[in-house]
Amino acid sequence: TPGDLPEVQHDFDFNFVGLIGLTDPVRENVPAAVTECYKAGIRVIMITGDYPVTATNIGREIGIRNPQLCITGPDLQEMTEEQLCNRIREVNIFARVVPEQKLKIVNALKRNKEIVAMTGDGVNDAPALKASNIGIAMGEKGTDVAREASSLVLMDDNFASIVGAIKMGRRIFDNLQKALAYIFAIHVP
Repeated sequence: TPGDLPEVQHDFDFNFVGLIGLTDPVRENVPAAVTECYKAGIRVIMITGDYPVTATNIGREIGIRNPQLCITGPDLQEMTEEQLCNRIREVNIFARVVPEQKLKIVNALKRNKEIVAMTGDGVNDAPALKASNIGIAMGEKGTDVAREASSLVLMDDNFASIVGAIKMGRRIFDNLQKALAYIFAIHVP
């Protein structure tokens, strides 16, 4: 009964019964997709609410460059915009980040003249999705707010789909250039 419970949790007599470990494994195709991004000249940055040790281990597992370099939310809070713009050139992992700091990271990348594509699925991602050059929301588990704030919606929530879309987009752009060059070379004279 509720009246039998002590007022302070420390007054309980605890008995160790067992230990549970939970993991959220990385999808099998993500490391290959990250490698393909680097081959295509695309930089991959991970922004997470996880602890720095967890974030750097995941970064190492999926093949993010400089996984040993990590900026945490509290570190980010103390940095000026100029310091962040300088550090963000080499740091690819951000841990213990709160929503408003995601926006700060996107803006720092844009100030460095980067074209920023941001992925996200939650309400807290919406400002950063809107501020990025290309916001990409998750269609399956993403919120309506994230989808509204984005330019694109991924129907399968798969990072590898982004890489495939970039590959197709570059092929289309290349074909358009060739077609225009042909038209100017043949039809204009």
